[in-house]
Amino acid sequence: MSKAPIVVILDLYYNNIKVYLIFMKLTFCGGARMVTGANYLLESKKGEKFLIDCGLEQGSHYAERQNFKLFPYDPSEITAVFITHSHLDHIGRLPKLIKDGFKGKVFSTPPTKVFAQLILEDSEEILKKEAEREGLDELYTLKDIEKLMACWETVDYHQEIFLGSLVVRFLNSGHILGSSFIEISVEGKNLVFSGDLGNTPPPLIKSLEYLEEGDYCLVESTYGNRIHEPTAALRDLLEDVIEDTIKAGGTLMIPAFAMERTQDLLFHLNELVENKRLPKVPVFVDSPLAIKLSQAYQGFREYFNEETNRFLMIDHTLFNFPGLKKTLTVEESKTINSVPPPKVIIAGSGMSHGGRILHHEFRYLPDPKSTILFIGYQAKGSLGRQILDGAKTVKIFGEEVPVKVQARTISGYSAHADQLQILEWLKPMRFTLKKVFVVQGEEEQSLPLAQKIKDNLAVNAEVPFPAETIML
Repeated sequence: MSKAPIVVILDLYYNNIKVYLIFMKLTFCGGARMVTGANYLLESKKGEKFLIDCGLEQGSHYAERQNFKLFPYDPSEITAVFITHSHLDHIGRLPKLIKDGFKGKVFSTPPTKVFAQLILEDSEEILKKEAEREGLDELYTLKDIEKLMACWETVDYHQEIFLGSLVVRFLNSGHILGSSFIEISVEGKNLVFSGDLGNTPPPLIKSLEYLEEGDYCLVESTYGNRIHEPTAALRDLLEDVIEDTIKAGGTLMIPAFAMERTQDLLFHLNELVENKRLPKVPVFVDSPLAIKLSQAYQGFREYFNEETNRFLMIDHTLFNFPGLKKTLTVEESKTINSVPPPKVIIAGSGMSHGGRILHHEFRYLPDPKSTILFIGYQAKGSLGRQILDGAKTVKIFGEEVPVKVQARTISGYSAHADQLQILEWLKPMRFTLKKVFVVQGEEEQSLPLAQKIKDNLAVNAEVPFPAETIML
């Protein structure tokens, strides 16, 4: 990989009075040439400093070692943080920001705040164990989360926030419930931060919105060089995998992210069961976080799409059907072992970084009758990526475990837009865009997407380097 270009920024003074540069500054503190760790620093001409997202970098570990290092800016100088959505790679370092001196405000939609608190509290114990293993101080404490929630304000979609020289709007990105892309108007320029864009149409929530104007745009590229299966085929594909596993007499393991992916799965399973398209098979949701999030999820019906609300008119509840068992406690989780196959187990974490899925993988990966189904992105170095890439053995709990299961994937369940959908989202802005910065993707995804943007939309696009600063 080439080294990031060095950009020298000078603070100028005249008669001991600071003279501000004629440019805004944007620094890619995280999320450049990687999927995770979204963190962008925007500095206005007046010297105001704002962050968009503050997430964990994840790969071979739940939290990579660099997450424990100091921020490349002084948290006490940050006026506000704008959060696109509640996934850990966009919020995971917010409590550390508080711990290190941040005293400003955090803004997001109402669901994002609710889900973020549950996700951060759930992650605190895992992160504490990672810190102990690496001989580092803990990333944050529950007290830091409490302080964070006290300074977190919520805004509805399209509501304008006036903060210093900024006017900020949150618009629906269709990625997960409450997710946003963010439009920032500052000093005569419009900046758009995509966050994560949804795979359209999503199973439960309303589809993403579009903008017709923008001067600069940061766009995600998790699947920037991929085309998903049609979302209309997801139920059929899921049905096929379950039926194949039942016929083989095995266990179907689905490592699933607790937020959105688990809810999408349960919604489709509910439909398959209600329409008698599946043989009777026990389905376990073995994730306390997913269970809590699913309960909270149902409190935001105004974010659901028409199909989901029509379903609720008839069924009155989501995520509940005959054969479904939610195992909240450790004792309940252990009872899954005594249930003979065939069975379906949905458990976190989504990339097999930790959580209860590891216990099931330890038990069933050596079983050629069983199947592991990946429905979300697997970061480089993660256990899930190793299995998906065809590893013959993997290490779990310090032991080498043979991998003999059938490994399958349904990329259409991803909550991320694919290449065609990203281009379609950018298309209405193409006549006003001066430049697109392709972020939140590995190079084999982001570089081809940048080229497609140039070729198909005739818009200048580049893939920034980590820590690169550019002038706007």
